[in-house]
Amino acid sequence: MNTFTARYSRTTARLDQGSDAAWSVHYRALQRLDAGEDVILLCVGDPNFDTPPLIFGEALAAMRAGRTHYSSAQGEYQLRLAIAELESRTSPHPCRPEEVVVFPGATNAIFSTVATLLDPGDEIIIPEPMYVGYTGMMQAVGVSVKNVPLIATRNFAIDIEAIKAAVSRDTRAVMVNTPGNPAGNMISAAELGDLAAFCRARDLWLICDEVYSMITFRERHRSLRSSARELDNLVMIDALSKSHAMSGWRIGWAVAPEPLAERLARFGGATLFGCSQFIQDAAAYALRHDDVYVEKMRLEYQARRDFVVERINAMPRLACDTPDAGMFVMMNTSATGLDGQRFAEALLANAAVSTVPGAGFGPSGHDFVRITLAQDHKQLARAMERIASFCQTLVR
Repeated sequence: MNTFTARYSRTTARLDQGSDAAWSVHYRALQRLDAGEDVILLCVGDPNFDTPPLIFGEALAAMRAGRTHYSSAQGEYQLRLAIAELESRTSPHPCRPEEVVVFPGATNAIFSTVATLLDPGDEIIIPEPMYVGYTGMMQAVGVSVKNVPLIATRNFAIDIEAIKAAVSRDTRAVMVNTPGNPAGNMISAAELGDLAAFCRARDLWLICDEVYSMITFRERHRSLRSSARELDNLVMIDALSKSHAMSGWRIGWAVAPEPLAERLARFGGATLFGCSQFIQDAAAYALRHDDVYVEKMRLEYQARRDFVVERINAMPRLACDTPDAGMFVMMNTSATGLDGQRFAEALLANAAVSTVPGAGFGPSGHDFVRITLAQDHKQLARAMERIASFCQTLVR
């Protein structure tokens, strides 16, 4: 009897190349949690807040009104208008709904943008440490990633000159993330403007992931559009997952030059056939009405950041800088004699606290672990006590 020989695409083979390594500690923590152990998870950047009730109510009202059918591949006009209005308020460049394309989350927006702009074998430059999900997106498209280190000794500041020097004949795009995950770093308007002008002069696309744009602590976020003089090589990605605690709703967008927006809409039509109408209605409402909830959550993240940073810097052999934005703290473990991977594994084994080893975000994260602020104050306090006790065992 003949047997079936399963063959799979090169795309999935590329995705098998170590994509889960960054989450190995987290997966073990989940297994222990499922077994009934008291494990504190400090890994995932999923807001612990519920979606604001008025947004939830708007989605229910939209469903009752029959907004449960196919939508435009580019996105419902009212949501694209709300996004364009937001961008126009924060930038000297007016934004039109025709420049906005809606996707089920920022991840899909980035993947679709890269797949639309780059061919397999093309090169994209991304500073690191970087969001771990970028790896899978780039592998799926088949592009080559060239990493440029952020400056760890300056709170992971971007090195614009190093990015410029890294450009090769194969480079087609540069992608930056501000505010950044995992480091909470922010790129200044001057730096963004400089990079945008350089990329345009070299015929490179510049993609900016801005999903933490509303969770800043030291100063307001300056978007790529507000920082650049010319827009025809720029793509800005954003979403409501973090700012409005809507991670499970899967709603994000890209703002791009209209010719690119048209191509993104065609790509989305071929792969997604549009996002849910009622979710888009709720998202449009969120952008126009829920500033109070957004500010309340931002202030809570800031209080959590201040608490965690103070506690870590009071512990022997541990240190961290104060992030300017976002939902994470990068903790330096090098003085313990353990790199981030070994520290995270030992912390889980001995103190039942899970963190993400920094090497999963890039080589510059080797001596760090990432701690999420997406836990309430009580859980963070318990976690800090366990980490402090664990560090005492390392000092002895």
